[in-house]
Amino acid sequence: MESYLKKWCVVFVLLSLGFSVVKSQPQAQVPCYFIFGDSLVDNGNNNGLVSFARANYFPYGIDFGGPTGRFCNGKTTVDEIAELLGFRGNIPAYSDVRGQQILQGVNYASAAAGIREETGRQLGQRISFSGQVRNYQSTVQQVVNLLGDETRAADYLKRCIYSVGLGSNDYLNNYFMPNFYSSSRQFTPEQYADDLISRYRTQLDALYNYGARKFSLIGVGAIGCSPNALARSGDGRTCNAQINSANQIFNSKLRSLVDQLNNNHRDAKFIYINAYDIFQDMIRNPSNFGFTVTNAGCCGIGRNAGQITCLPGQRPCRNRNAYVFWDAFHPTEAANVVIARRSFNAQSPNDAYPMDISALARL
Repeated sequence: MESYLKKWCVVFVLLSLGFSVVKSQPQAQVPCYFIFGDSLVDNGNNNGLVSFARANYFPYGIDFGGPTGRFCNGKTTVDEIAELLGFRGNIPAYSDVRGQQILQGVNYASAAAGIREETGRQLGQRISFSGQVRNYQSTVQQVVNLLGDETRAADYLKRCIYSVGLGSNDYLNNYFMPNFYSSSRQFTPEQYADDLISRYRTQLDALYNYGARKFSLIGVGAIGCSPNALARSGDGRTCNAQINSANQIFNSKLRSLVDQLNNNHRDAKFIYINAYDIFQDMIRNPSNFGFTVTNAGCCGIGRNAGQITCLPGQRPCRNRNAYVFWDAFHPTEAANVVIARRSFNAQSPNDAYPMDISALARL
């Protein structure tokens, strides 16, 4: 009898421990994460499009288990942020998401996409910012259907985080491509930034009208310091000051927009992520982050200054964690992790304004 009781005590304790382990497994800090952007965070939405802006081939994804459409050797910034938020698995691409999956969020990003409709057109099909917002509006109707009514859906969506990072292509594949676009002849850099911010605000208002309340707006990075820009300089190391200056004008206006939106939408919260300075920090102080190469991509640059992406089947460098850039424009996973972690938990007062993503998630 005594041995029988001992056995049941052991079973009871094990069951109790198992139950407590299940109960104590961390839950995501927010119910869902919606992502709008370009190739920096595209995770497969361009795979089915007729476009040169695709990355669903080797060596892309070499450290991710294979190519997925991500323009990286591994994780993008939003993949890392999703992990930091506590999501179990990656946020699915809009092109692949099905059924209940949408309740944890959707990635609408599209390589070559811009704030302006024509941006990136020389590369083929892409989903502009306005197109991504329309796709989100379709998702909202599905959320309403899944949750049963609009009130429950609105309560659900207001607790989610909305990441928005566009504008890079409006410079890279528009303003500074005068052979394809007339924007640089129509606008001064100041006027062009004003035009972009006006269009940007229109789309943010549309997201707000469809339930979004927690916004993380990512500034444009230092495009003038990309390997593609450096390869065109005389010494291969000097950043393009003209491009970086235009990017900083846009970023300054985007940061000001955050204040305006917070004042106009008291029931919402907008934050600005200073990707420009975070990226510059990695380039200026690479040893602080374990990097040794800042002026060349792990693949896609060096042999041909005009080559933006890795060639299909091209062998990348072996020491990928030593590189800031994966190809001529996109960061490596190692660099993306740095950007994501500083966006999530600011290490400098300049990293995020007026708060970081972790604080936004707690609201």
